Amino acid sequence: MKGNFGEVIAEPYAEAMMSVAQSQNLTEKFGEDARGLIELVKSSPELQKFFSDPLVPVAKRKEVIRQIIRDQVHPLMMNFLMLLIDKKRILFLEAIANEYLSRLRELNQTVLAEVTSAVELNEDQKHSVREKVKSLTGKQEVELATKVDRDLIGGVIIKVGSQVFDASLRGQLRRISLRLSS
Repeated sequence: MKGNFGEVIAEPYAEAMMSVAQSQNLTEKFGEDARGLIELVKSSPELQKFFSDPLVPVAKRKEVIRQIIRDQVHPLMMNFLMLLIDKKRILFLEAIANEYLSRLRELNQTVLAEVTSAVELNEDQKHSVREKVKSLTGKQEVELATKVDRDLIGGVIIKVGSQVFDASLRGQLRRISLRLSS
């Protein structure tokens, strides 16, 4: 069982979302919508606060969501958002969307690789990382989540599930230091 309350709440909603998406052949569209919703929530502390405020009436929440999102998501996704508001679960939107994306990757035999690099990766570098992760995991597709950490000096750190592949200069220097000190 998952330890985080949000993850526990997210599972049945993500499962329902996947069920609807599969029955309507909308799994990829819902995936795009979920990614957009995650970015929206992450980029707006005001929206996060709005979702978590118990004093905001349901009708006001629905009105704000409709104004912000308009026709940027599929109508069934909008219905799903309205359901989350009715059930007082909109606060867990990010966790639900992440859980849906996890299920979508599983369905598509895709693995998520979290890549941290010293500089922004270009398309050739991203392609190279995808190919390396495919060979390491045996998965058909690789979804990259990239971020920049200037402290790495150079190279990359790739995290796939619980496995971490540290090919950064900082990691190499740390390994050399450990060998020299032992």
